[in-house]
Amino acid sequence: MSAPRKPSESKPDRMTKLSRLPVFFALSGKRVVLVGGSHAAAWKAELMSAAGARVEVFAEAFSDEMRAVALDPPDGEIVLIERAWTPDDVYGAAIAIGAFEVDEGAAVFAQAARAHGIPVNVIDKPAFCDFSFGAIVNRSPLVIGISTDGAAPVFAQAIRAKLEALLPNGFTDWAAAASRWRDKVKASGLSFTGRRKFWQVFTAHAVTHAETLPSESDFDRFVAEVKGLGAAVESGTVTLVGAGPGDPELLTLRAVRALQSADVILFDDLVSRGVLDFARREARKLLVGKTGFGPSCKQDDINTLMLSLAKQGKRVVRLKGGDPLIFGRAGEELDACNAAGIRAEIVPGITAAQGAAASLGLSLTDRKHARRLQYITGHAQSGQLPDDIDWQALADPVTTTAIYMPVRTLDSLVSRALAAGLDPQTPAVAIARATRPDQQVIRSGISDLPALIAAAKLPGPVIVMLGRAFARQAAPASRIAAQA
Repeated sequence: MSAPRKPSESKPDRMTKLSRLPVFFALSGKRVVLVGGSHAAAWKAELMSAAGARVEVFAEAFSDEMRAVALDPPDGEIVLIERAWTPDDVYGAAIAIGAFEVDEGAAVFAQAARAHGIPVNVIDKPAFCDFSFGAIVNRSPLVIGISTDGAAPVFAQAIRAKLEALLPNGFTDWAAAASRWRDKVKASGLSFTGRRKFWQVFTAHAVTHAETLPSESDFDRFVAEVKGLGAAVESGTVTLVGAGPGDPELLTLRAVRALQSADVILFDDLVSRGVLDFARREARKLLVGKTGFGPSCKQDDINTLMLSLAKQGKRVVRLKGGDPLIFGRAGEELDACNAAGIRAEIVPGITAAQGAAASLGLSLTDRKHARRLQYITGHAQSGQLPDDIDWQALADPVTTTAIYMPVRTLDSLVSRALAAGLDPQTPAVAIARATRPDQQVIRSGISDLPALIAAAKLPGPVIVMLGRAFARQAAPASRIAAQA
């Protein structure tokens, strides 16, 4: 029996060092001073105007680009003042921007701005800058800024291009609708919890219908949906989320959305810490570890904690390695939620067998070798080898079998399978920490595998798979091979 264990809170990681603090200036209706009339300065004038600022540009000569943007500014007025700047010109500005070819002029400008407590940026001269401009993804009012601290502007532009491709242009309209509807939501009569639910419904719809224009009928429908939940809206929810086999990039988009909206996350030892990096930073993260033959929280304690948090109105994510529906005791947790009247949903994940097979580059159901795929568990609720395994099915030569939680009982399982007719040379593979950078693999015939695993002392989690589909992966008297 495993030792008892109480749930423990995983403290959020401290914020690591930031080379720049990302902030967003509110410049609408404010005065910005810009010194310089070059093409580079014209781009900054256009940017400041787009943010709603009144831009005063001081220069003894202006480029064609600067005159053109001043004639047709995107928003705020751009005023061209054809003379050299003076230190008094920067007084009262929200920010000051300069375009200087020589450091001496840049230093004087920066000193004048700072003397008045004004943040300053000198184009392409970071030594004189209090702030910098990053690459921008504009879905205003949704705005994303990207900075490499000046180290790799081309890299920042490449990231911007990636984000531009990922974010539909329609997000602009939905972000604008959120701004318009905020006061209406407050006046809708919904409770605090109901308003939060409204924005959850809004977000789910906006993400999946980004290219449709939001309408007032959408607003009415979202409010009606929340009101239709009645008293249930005041209760929290439980979402069982599959964390996949380890590689955080194998999370589904739906799993990421659940993690980023959770108030509390109850996670197992088998969940890789990289997966938790996708969670909302403010969410509480509680380790409710269940490890085979090691310290484990009792399932009843986990259920009690999960329901208690949900009854407080929390959005609870129960995060499980692999897929919660495959040997993840999801049924017990769903039954507990149903009995308590707590809404529960399931976000499936990539199960360990799929992840392991993908990392090895093979098919679990190769048409030349397999007619059936079966998942079995290596131990029953008692922790012992289950008595009701279909041994004839396990010995079937055209079946691929994945054995979950196999380590402690594999020797007995193989012995009984061999007695039932399993070929001792059946290709087999054991994969520890599948899909992770430290993945380890043992390949052999099935009869030799238990001894090899015992000698290797593989770190968990471990899955064993066997069948003819693994023939090209098997090697006699195999050694451990780390997989990148």
